[in-house]
Amino acid sequence: MKTSILKIAAVVMFMVTLGCENSEDDNMLNNLSAAQITELKGIAASGTWTIAYYFDTDKEETAHFNGYTFTFNTEGSLVATNGATTVNGTWSVTDSDNGNDDSPNDSDVDFNIAFASPADFADLTDDWDIVEYTAVRIELIDISGGNGGTDKLVFEKN
Repeated sequence: MKTSILKIAAVVMFMVTLGCENSEDDNMLNNLSAAQITELKGIAASGTWTIAYYFDTDKEETAHFNGYTFTFNTEGSLVATNGATTVNGTWSVTDSDNGNDDSPNDSDVDFNIAFASPADFADLTDDWDIVEYTAVRIELIDISGGNGGTDKLVFEKN
């Protein structure tokens, strides 16, 4: 009887441990509906944004974007300006259910950003996974396929 109780307790503990594991994918909004994708695009295109936080694999690099405001235009252009310098790029929100995503989870929605230069802005170029979004904050994450590092990017509305 004592052995049976111990075995049951061990199985329950094992199951509880498995249920409590938290992977990066658990923290992402992987399956947004078409309405949510439209909502996110509308939120991004409404007003200007700043980078509140940027962590690139092994160090914080938010300061590289101090003073810049980002405008996500509805036709897909992305403009960053600090008054003296303007940097042009592109953006989109796509459902990557086609298996071409570099993410471990091929069936997710990506917030795509692309800048050709300068180097600091080119570092933002990626197909970001969406962690969460509100009318005033967009939180993104990317898990590198090469080195397994995690990048985090947070935009906040001005």
